[in-house]
Amino acid sequence: MPPSSPEQAFDPTADAHRVLVAGEALIDVIHRDGTTREHPGGSPANVALGLARLGVATSFLTAVGDDARGHAISERLTGAGVTLLPESWSLPTTSSAEARITADGSAAYEFDITWQLPRRIAVPPVRHLHIGSISAFLAPGADRIEQLVEELRPEASISFDPNIRPALVGDRADAVARFERLARRADIVKLSDEDALFLYPDVRADEAARAISSTGALVAVTRGSAGSILTAGGSTVEIAPVTVQVVDTVGAGDSYMAALLAWFLEAGLDTARGLSPAELASAGQSAARAAGITVSRAGAEPPTSAELAG
Repeated sequence: MPPSSPEQAFDPTADAHRVLVAGEALIDVIHRDGTTREHPGGSPANVALGLARLGVATSFLTAVGDDARGHAISERLTGAGVTLLPESWSLPTTSSAEARITADGSAAYEFDITWQLPRRIAVPPVRHLHIGSISAFLAPGADRIEQLVEELRPEASISFDPNIRPALVGDRADAVARFERLARRADIVKLSDEDALFLYPDVRADEAARAISSTGALVAVTRGSAGSILTAGGSTVEIAPVTVQVVDTVGAGDSYMAALLAWFLEAGLDTARGLSPAELASAGQSAARAAGITVSRAGAEPPTSAELAG
C-alpha cells in the first residue's frame, strides 16, 4: 500500500470483516448537459459502499493505482467505513469509464479498464463474498475471482451480479459458461433484464430466473420501470417499482444488490433455501426502495440505513 494512503490499518483477524466484496473500482467520467465531472464508481465498489452505508461491516478487494483517481476512490469508500485491502493498490494507473447520460436519465458507457489481482492475497475471515460485473469476466483477473470463490465457499456464502457489459466479456459462449459456473456456486444471483437477454435470448427472464434458482439460490431480476421479480425454492414474487422522479439510473442496480444482501445478512441466513413468499417480498421491497432512492439523485449514491428505513 502506498505510504500516503489514508486507509486504516488492516487487521486480518478483525471481527469487523463480515462481507468481502471483490471487483473493479474505477472513475466514472460523466458527461451530461454539456458538462463533465469525475466520480468514483464501478459496480462492486458501489455495492461495497452501499453495504457500508447500510451498516454492514465490509472489506473490499479491488485494483487501483497510486494516483489521484485511486485515492479519490479510496477516500470515498473508507470514509463510509469500507476497509480497502492493501493488495488493492496494484495498478500503475486507475481505470475509468466514460458515461454519457441521456435525456431519460439512462447511461451509456465506454471503458478504459485493466483488471488483475495479485496471486497472494491476505483474505480476512468473512461470512459472505460478493462478486460481479466486469471483474467476473475480464482476463486476467476473472480467473483469480473464480479461485477466490472456491477458496472462500466452504466458509462463506456467495452473491453474484454479472452486470454484463457485452463489449468487455469477450466471446459470448465463454461468458455464458463462466456465468453459469459462478451462478452454480452462488447463494444469491441478481440479473438485470438486459443481462438475462444477453445470457438467454430465447428464454423469458422469469424462466431463466427459475432455472438458475434450481441450484438453491435466490435469484432477482430487475426490470427498470417494470419492477423486479425474486425467485427461490420454487416461489416467485413480483415487486412493484418505487415511484420517484428519476434523475439518473447510475448505480441503481448496485443499490438494489446491496440492500438485498443486507436484508439476507440481517435475517441471519446462510442459504436461500426455505424462504417464504412473504420473506422474498420483504427482501425485494427493501431492495426496490434502495434503488428508488438512488435514482432520485445524481450519481451512484446509495442510501443510508436511516434513509432506507424512512
